[in-house]
Amino acid sequence: MSFWKRVLVGALLALAALFVFWFIGQPVSLAVFAGPPLLLALFNWTGHDKPAFWAGLCALAWFSHGVMVAWSRPMERELAWIEIVLSLVVVMAASAPGIRARFAGRR
Repeated sequence: MSFWKRVLVGALLALAALFVFWFIGQPVSLAVFAGPPLLLALFNWTGHDKPAFWAGLCALAWFSHGVMVAWSRPMERELAWIEIVLSLVVVMAASAPGIRARFAGRR
């Protein structure tokens, strides 16, 4: 498994753990928020390539959610900032192999 794929799986698992901590006692919110990063981490771990694209796409929604919560709910601001940082790591890790492949021939 490549470095960026391990970073992506780790960030997705960390994001799922954050959502489990954040939405404990709320089963529907827990399933909606923690389910997708867990499934994407599982599919990325098994070696598929398409889940990295979907993880990057979902990270845009997680980033938007984190920004919205950081601005609107002061009591949850720290959790929102962690969500923002993890979503940026997911975007970076999901995009890095494609960026490297795009610019690999220009040396």
